[in-house]
Amino acid sequence: MTYFIKKWLVCIFYFPWICLGQEVEQHVIASTDGTQIKSLLLHPIALPSTQPRPVILALHGCGGLYATTGINKGKLNSRHAGMAQLMTANGYSILFPDSFSSRGESSLCSQKFSARKIKQSHRSDDVDGALLWLETQPWADTSKIALLGWSHGGSTALRSIDANRQKVTSRKIQPSTAITFYPGCSDALKENFRPQIPLVMMLAELDDWTPPGPCIQLAKNVGASYFVYPDSYHDFDNPVGTVRLRTDVPNGVNPGKGVHVGRNPITGPEAWNQLLLTLRKHWE
Repeated sequence: MTYFIKKWLVCIFYFPWICLGQEVEQHVIASTDGTQIKSLLLHPIALPSTQPRPVILALHGCGGLYATTGINKGKLNSRHAGMAQLMTANGYSILFPDSFSSRGESSLCSQKFSARKIKQSHRSDDVDGALLWLETQPWADTSKIALLGWSHGGSTALRSIDANRQKVTSRKIQPSTAITFYPGCSDALKENFRPQIPLVMMLAELDDWTPPGPCIQLAKNVGASYFVYPDSYHDFDNPVGTVRLRTDVPNGVNPGKGVHVGRNPITGPEAWNQLLLTLRKHWE
């Protein structure tokens, strides 16, 4: 790990209150289903505004994009803010489509699957709309777009790169790689998912919300890369907090008994470093 990368990971994971402040642009991007999607964009500070650079298209999880408590309420939550800092510090712009508040929701985590009105198909349309928008931006190097998703956003990323879907294979602008953190892989496994682009999955060994088993099998089926992080639960890469039991989540391995979520201060930084290595492998 280089000193520069290590310095940023230490800052983000151990002193997040110092690292999370950064100017955020707000844009409205048309999803291909017609919804106007509020989106947040952050750029590397040192680059000229029109200089092309790689772009991270980042898809939030079922909890949405924003912090819901504390002094940062209504702003990017700690995981998204930390990732934005890490990506921009390494010369990448990062775009966060807000798929939920644009459709009148703030979170899906406490909803049963059957009750959810926002589906991954809606969010996949948001991905398509964001790619079309990026095509019009002079600063975006559209040959270097990474699709990054956590949990529900990770499952959306899988749907958005599935070569079985005609709308995926016919896109003019394609991401060059996809990286997913603890996605739900059961549906993709049942649907004989085939990745249009290289796929890397970051999985948590102890995850009782979206267990790693289906994703490991999926990766073996399609030749995708995956990393299983030991002693780690869902949301292990969050730069703040500790492991806790969420009894408000009705889904998971043991429906009705809750799920464990929270930071692992060892494996979280390891996974983010692996993310940087993956991007550099594809782009440099």
